[in-house]
Amino acid sequence: MKKYILTVGPSLLKKVPISKVHKPSYIYRINGAHGTGESIREMIGEIRSQVGGAEILMDLPGNKVRTKDIGGISIEKGKTFEIPSRCFNYGGFYKLLKPGMTAWANDSTFEFVVEAANSEKITFLSKSNGVLIDNKGVHIRNIHDGLPFLFEKDMELIGIANECALNYVGLSFVRKADDIRLAKTHVKSGIELISKVETIEAVNNLNEILGEVEHILVDRGDLSTDVGIENIPCYQNFIIEKALYFNKKIFIATQVLKHMEDRPIPTIAEIDDLYNISKKGVYGIQLSEETAVGGYVEECLSVLEKVSACIAGEVMGGTFSC
Repeated sequence: MKKYILTVGPSLLKKVPISKVHKPSYIYRINGAHGTGESIREMIGEIRSQVGGAEILMDLPGNKVRTKDIGGISIEKGKTFEIPSRCFNYGGFYKLLKPGMTAWANDSTFEFVVEAANSEKITFLSKSNGVLIDNKGVHIRNIHDGLPFLFEKDMELIGIANECALNYVGLSFVRKADDIRLAKTHVKSGIELISKVETIEAVNNLNEILGEVEHILVDRGDLSTDVGIENIPCYQNFIIEKALYFNKKIFIATQVLKHMEDRPIPTIAEIDDLYNISKKGVYGIQLSEETAVGGYVEECLSVLEKVSACIAGEVMGGTFSC
């Protein structure tokens, strides 16, 4: 692999300075879904103060409907709960809902059924137990024709990326090539676009999308809400093969080293997945919560380097102890 996208946050950048771990192969990702325009500008300044010339990716939140200002709502399987309609980042969300629709939240770990929706509140029947918090995506299939591609915050973040001359802008919830063409009218020349593949429409329109960009990224978490988590390996392989056929650079994201958010070592399954992804010829992987909020940032980066060394050793005909 050539590049690693590392999400910055309270862990990497604050607790662990990037100046301590930086390598030329690292791209530092700012998750635009979190923070204000002012705090994101400050984050860009801090990255550059620690490592001048560091490559930075502004990852747009896109037209993903997210919770806001709910604090924390306890949900219980078999019971209903309500969310005020104003507590979503898209005010017209309730207009797109009908009773019986299924919603998935928090990377498909929660499942709800819409019972009722109006301008005041949305009532869901929960099929899961847990706590739903702020800024978590709530995904419902087949409603996106009613959503604009770029939300207001996306436009604000594109402005910051242009102003600060960042290296990359990540486009979330691309569904067709026209979405990328629209983004190109707003993003300054010289900034590379990374088109995320996280919807079934993007998969169906992959040939056209690959004609518009040099980089794509498979977000396995959001894609799973569209295609079903059990189908992710099949879809991932298809997308990788297609990208390589068109000679495009492809990143893989979501739960690459999930176990290491709060533990110093990965699972064997994670190592096996990372190894197999690498062997397929992907350009790189993205770490999200693992580096943004995880407790073992340096250990995560060490794992990435060791796996890369093992694969390089195989290519060169040497032997490594992983």
